[in-house]
Amino acid sequence: MTSAPAIGFEYRPSRWLGRLLLLVSLIAVLATWMSAVPWVAKLIVTVGVLLACWRTRMRFSDRWVQAAGCARDGGWNVRMRSGDDIQATLASFRVIGEKIVWLLLSLLGRRHALLLLAPDNSDADIRRRLRMRLAQIEASGTLAAERGPTV
Repeated sequence: MTSAPAIGFEYRPSRWLGRLLLLVSLIAVLATWMSAVPWVAKLIVTVGVLLACWRTRMRFSDRWVQAAGCARDGGWNVRMRSGDDIQATLASFRVIGEKIVWLLLSLLGRRHALLLLAPDNSDADIRRRLRMRLAQIEASGTLAAERGPTV
């Protein structure tokens, strides 16, 4: 696939992830309140779960990323909400079935962009093309081991 075109897409955070996080957090809080632990411990666990849910939601929302793209040569580019274009490298990825693609892009300045592409925030054709490109990267072994494990 030497003539594979570049892949570009606009990005907005997935609503599914936020709803899933809220559901799991609610179940954890309900389980805590239905247990026989003292009420002070229940309050501490509830506050901890809510803080962890909020922190995770903010981490996965990446509201500062407007768009991303993968060039023919495998280089990545991220457009920020401020309008800046930043070169990025693919640190890791995970493909879950045919519906979900997780991308961890390393940006300049030791920042990372964690992008979740799901049916509610991306086109099926974009996800298919990305899966094909990522499978090609994985088969060629160009995703270096020193970049760390997959997401």
